[in-house]
Amino acid sequence: MSTINEKSTAPLGTATVPNYEVSQAVKPRNWVNNVAWVVLILIAISAVINIFTNPRWNWDVVFTYVLDPQVMAGLGRTILLTFAAGAAGLAGGLIVGLMNMSRSSALRVIALSYIGFIRAIPALVLILVLYFLSALFPVVSLGLPLMNPIVAVPTNTFLSQFGAAMLGLSMIVAGHTAEIIRGGIMSVSKGQTEAARALSIPRAQAFTRIILPQAIRVTIPSFATELITLFKNTSLVSVIGYAELLTVVQNIYGRTYETLPLLTVACLWYLLLTILAMIGQSRLEQRFGRGF
Repeated sequence: MSTINEKSTAPLGTATVPNYEVSQAVKPRNWVNNVAWVVLILIAISAVINIFTNPRWNWDVVFTYVLDPQVMAGLGRTILLTFAAGAAGLAGGLIVGLMNMSRSSALRVIALSYIGFIRAIPALVLILVLYFLSALFPVVSLGLPLMNPIVAVPTNTFLSQFGAAMLGLSMIVAGHTAEIIRGGIMSVSKGQTEAARALSIPRAQAFTRIILPQAIRVTIPSFATELITLFKNTSLVSVIGYAELLTVVQNIYGRTYETLPLLTVACLWYLLLTILAMIGQSRLEQRFGRGF
């Protein structure tokens, strides 16, 4: 920031030509920021010293199990569940979000009812209800009312541990991403749609080529947060016995009684995959943010 001082160098009775001198303004010292940095550095040093000098962390046990075959198998199932439920939830969220913006009042009521249901039911309760749904509906049948079913399938055949976990998590993701997609589409100016109509661009092509890319640019941070939340929510399926990362860790420390080191192993893997997701988010933001 600078200030401008005006001085006159011409003698009296003549035309004056102003002479401008630029002087730098003195910026106030931000002592609050300096104190915050000092406190942060002290806390970081204290944490590092405690982590590497406290023998109760049992780092030898952590390094023993961090690449254990059982842990790696559980980690693989966690990643599989995350991407499968994430892809299904994203597709479902796109459908529900478009239904919510439809001109049809019936479709809007269905979408709003679904979103309200997902918001009201805790994720853990939903997973448990789906897993024990066979007690209420032992067989899922397809056919006309008051007639023999055309197809009848036992509920437990597709609502197994993995099926209930994936269905529950994908339903949760769909309910959340529906609102994210709706907000992203609403953030795009209506002038974009009107310009596409003026150029006689088909409605579907205008949505996929013009509206959706701009909406994605806005919704990437929310999508990344939802994916990271989904990755951590996979630990909820341990209540139905699906052997993901946390379940495997619990089984191991249930035998060895080394609770804290095994939980540290799980935290390290969760932290690593979260960092990778954040890096992917940054790359996507750079990709879709070009030109803005």
